[in-house]
Amino acid sequence: MAESWLMLVASLSGRSPASRMRLWRALKGAGAAALRDGVYVLPASEPAWALFRGQADEVGRAGGNAHLVPFTATGPEQEAELRAAFDRTQAYAPGLERLAALRAALPQLAEIEARRRLAGMRRELEGIAATDFFDGSAREQVEAALADAEHALNAQFAPDEPHPVQAPIPRRKVADYHGRLWATRRHLWIDRVASAWLIRRFIDPQARFLWLAKSADCPPDALGFDFDGAAFTHVGPRVSFEVLAASFGLDRDPRIARLGRLIGYLDIGGVPVPDAAGFASVMTGTRARHGEDDDALLDDMSIVLDSLYAAYPETPGESA
Repeated sequence: MAESWLMLVASLSGRSPASRMRLWRALKGAGAAALRDGVYVLPASEPAWALFRGQADEVGRAGGNAHLVPFTATGPEQEAELRAAFDRTQAYAPGLERLAALRAALPQLAEIEARRRLAGMRRELEGIAATDFFDGSAREQVEAALADAEHALNAQFAPDEPHPVQAPIPRRKVADYHGRLWATRRHLWIDRVASAWLIRRFIDPQARFLWLAKSADCPPDALGFDFDGAAFTHVGPRVSFEVLAASFGLDRDPRIARLGRLIGYLDIGGVPVPDAAGFASVMTGTRARHGEDDDALLDDMSIVLDSLYAAYPETPGESA
């Protein structure tokens, strides 16, 4: 089936160089292909219509003229040429090289520096992926490389990362889990800090937390999470946050489910999530500020997670 396309044809006076530059930057940042001067194209979609309408209005306010033209390719050859204009393979290449260099340098890097670099690379590559409108091997390679880099960092700095088990997730009652002692590995990272937030916010408001130097040190009266053998840990494709949410029926909340996709992507990879790079950067910076103080880290990241939860729509399909 032929792709539907949308063209913006814009004409601005030579006396409006600033307006021309703003137009070019906005369209380039959104991934539009320039067929020639003043002619831009995107795969047709609601965001593309909104972008082009907005830029057409800007052109009009600057004294120019702009027209939106929906169209389909005249044949397979033109269709292939249009799709080729959106091939991001070369754009991904430098970031993939830097990811490989990061993995090679891990033994010489401190954890915070390594995670800071990875967060920056993730932000860069996901920015390119946002303008990669056609699924292909290049995008799949990027997703795999980011997941591999995250796994390499965890192997270097968090060797006790849990291995997924294949088991049903039993449903539990929140009322049975009030005022409990919860334990996980110290030096909190994304899945553990999000799980602790979920516990304190929705499961056990009076929760007490124990940060373990070794998961084997978990006391028998503590509820462990996010380590092998814990009461709540990775099950199949679900990370500990998602397992906790499913255990207590919290995953029926679309906002919790969306947070689960974010945490899952950052912890084990998969389909990129729009908020991932920003959340990883905030987590890296917060970890750097608090060092060994996991209680302070949890308090600060709880504010971030509270804000994300409040920002996400309550109804599936709505945009935040």
